[in-house]
Amino acid sequence: MAGFPTSFGKEDLLKCARGELFGPGNAQLPAPPMLMMDRITEISADGGLHGKGHVVAEFDITPDLWFFECHFPGNPIMPGCLGLDGLWQLTGFNLGWRGWQGRGYALGVGEVKLTGMVRPDRKMLTYKVDFTKALQTRRLTMGVADGIVEADGEVIYIVKDMKVALSES
Repeated sequence: MAGFPTSFGKEDLLKCARGELFGPGNAQLPAPPMLMMDRITEISADGGLHGKGHVVAEFDITPDLWFFECHFPGNPIMPGCLGLDGLWQLTGFNLGWRGWQGRGYALGVGEVKLTGMVRPDRKMLTYKVDFTKALQTRRLTMGVADGIVEADGEVIYIVKDMKVALSES
């Protein structure tokens, strides 16, 4: 959409974190270490399970990631909230990729199921976001999506009804 590619490498994601990809005041990813992906491999406005847009991204897991040292000492596990945040980040990124204006913010999530853990021996997370609704009106720009997180191909998080909005104020 809006002339953007359908995949993004790490440098592109860092440009987005600096506000350079979609322009000042628009959708922006967090900077490392809160950036929860290394690349976006697919993005669309009309693909996915419901034909309303999707995003697929990957995050390389290494034993030296910042959260393993503190969560929990002697029993390192990636906090589940970081996986959820990665899904929210990608939902907002998709809205900016569509060319829709405003800064992104999470509105909530309907349901979260954590069925596995991310330990330092994992190699890669794959995020899959499928939009169930994407709307832009005069007063509201919002995406509603379901998502999963896979660790080395195993589904470990299932999320329903994530909501992310863009606001120009």
